[in-house]
Amino acid sequence: MIKKFIPAYLLTFVNVLGFSILMPILPFVVDSYGAPKWAFGLLITLYSAFQFIGAPMLGALSDTHGRKPILLISQAGTLLSWVIFVIALSLPEYRFLGFAFPLWIVALSRILDGITGGNASVTNAYVSDVTNKEEKSYIFGYLGGIAGIGMIIGPGLGGITASTSIGYMGTLLSSIVISTITLLTVYKWLKESHPEEKRTKKKKISIWETLFIPLRIKKVNPSPIIRVLFSMKFFFSAMMGFYIGTMALFLVDLFSFNVKELGFFMFVIGLFLALNQAFVSKYFVKKMGAFKTLILGLVLSAVGLVAITLTEDLYLYIVYYYILNLGLSLCFPVFNSIISVNANPAKQGEIMGISEAINSFCMACFPVIAAIIYSFIGSDLYRYMIVLPIVALVLAFVGVKKYGKTTFAK
Repeated sequence: MIKKFIPAYLLTFVNVLGFSILMPILPFVVDSYGAPKWAFGLLITLYSAFQFIGAPMLGALSDTHGRKPILLISQAGTLLSWVIFVIALSLPEYRFLGFAFPLWIVALSRILDGITGGNASVTNAYVSDVTNKEEKSYIFGYLGGIAGIGMIIGPGLGGITASTSIGYMGTLLSSIVISTITLLTVYKWLKESHPEEKRTKKKKISIWETLFIPLRIKKVNPSPIIRVLFSMKFFFSAMMGFYIGTMALFLVDLFSFNVKELGFFMFVIGLFLALNQAFVSKYFVKKMGAFKTLILGLVLSAVGLVAITLTEDLYLYIVYYYILNLGLSLCFPVFNSIISVNANPAKQGEIMGISEAINSFCMACFPVIAAIIYSFIGSDLYRYMIVLPIVALVLAFVGVKKYGKTTFAK
């Protein structure tokens, strides 16, 4: 592991941890203040929604002011969000607009953590700055693997630390320690990768452009290839939004899992995802190239979505699920690597910011929609979901026909 990548690895881990470590405790926090269950969903959505807003803003600022100062400020914001969460739990429980006041402060902490969690776009831009074309695919693969590890460790760490004598405070203090270590690591080890001569002039950031992704794309004016890749990523991320919003419900319905069994199964899923992204995807990229790996990933995702609805046998389901898991794992790292290779270096931060914003937008919107649809049609939803990776495949082949194989095969 090269020292220059350690801050990027830690930042990726902490951003995922900010989402995953609270998954096992937030429902109980919400319930302890007498709030309805949908308040839990709202707190989860707030993180992704404000990450969606923050990613392009931080990416653009890093193009103007450099990567390191923006990463330091955003990581300090993440640390502050955990401190605010701690303060919230110590506040009096009087009602304000129908909810306990501490829940409003918890919501504020999730908003701040979401905005600062948008520094994933800056982290990706930093990695793009310090890697060559050959390194990009496997370094982004490692980042994907670390994100997978964060999804594995987060829920377990949240549950274990909340079970101590100090309860939820144990989880929050653990998050504060991890965020502090990351902040110090960025300060000490991360060297500025975007020198002044390559920086763009300060730009006025429009809130409307921030919220409306097509306007961001129009302003950055990326190459036609990047536009195709953005469109493909939207349909892939929409599929992921539907998947995240319903998979736990589907597993419980199919196998009658209890909380412990579901947690263990999700641990195994996360382990598959991490190993596939960190190691298996690297093998495919070396053998096939990034673009062909992406195509294979989309095909396997479509096949896997149908396959997991064909059995009620747990062991056969795991085999079928691995097909889906492998498809997702092949797509995650190569999307960013292909976008990075084709991006204008002067606009790397903004372009990677848009890429992250597309994902955050889908994560903020589609899980809720998916859960509602699933409540009516059940697992049939997965057979309709294959339309999303298929549309991404069609866009890929249209792009190849229009711009040539060599362009996408970088």
